[in-house]
Amino acid sequence: MSDVTRNLNAIERGDAQATDELLPVVYEELRILAAQKLSHEAPGQTLQATALVHEAYLRLVGDEPQSWENRGHFFAAAAEAMRRILIENARRKKRQKHSDDREKVDLTDADIALDRAVDDLLALDEALAKLAREDPAKAQLVQLRYFAGLTLEQAAQALSISRATASRHWSYVQAWLFHEINAGD
Repeated sequence: MSDVTRNLNAIERGDAQATDELLPVVYEELRILAAQKLSHEAPGQTLQATALVHEAYLRLVGDEPQSWENRGHFFAAAAEAMRRILIENARRKKRQKHSDDREKVDLTDADIALDRAVDDLLALDEALAKLAREDPAKAQLVQLRYFAGLTLEQAAQALSISRATASRHWSYVQAWLFHEINAGD
């Protein structure tokens, strides 16, 4: 049993000290995942990997009691927390843009890229919510790959499926998401 799983089990039993011990064990791994995810974001991203990790961690071990089956389940929950934080951030930016009364100026390429990235992220979130209703396992695979930055092998392990199954699912969801996101264009 890994240190992560041991700490997760202790947290489930109500051991408050285990919560304090969990962060150092998973921090570096979560920070790497967050940095990978943020590296795919558009220029001008104000959210930093450290802030994303801290916010995700607080959501994971916050006031509500949590129950994780294993390390993979914990990192799936971390991916979901990071997804929600990034979506909330994108929605906030979109609201600020639409409610801004400041004088308009010419857009730079960076502004256009940022606007497109926010729209892309929100479109992905909508499509992913639909996929989760239709096939939760495939939606989890997308979350682990896209929002947590796991490799196909790591995601397969976290979901307790074979690499071949993960590969088939990944091929399917890429085509499904492309169709779903671009159907309105």
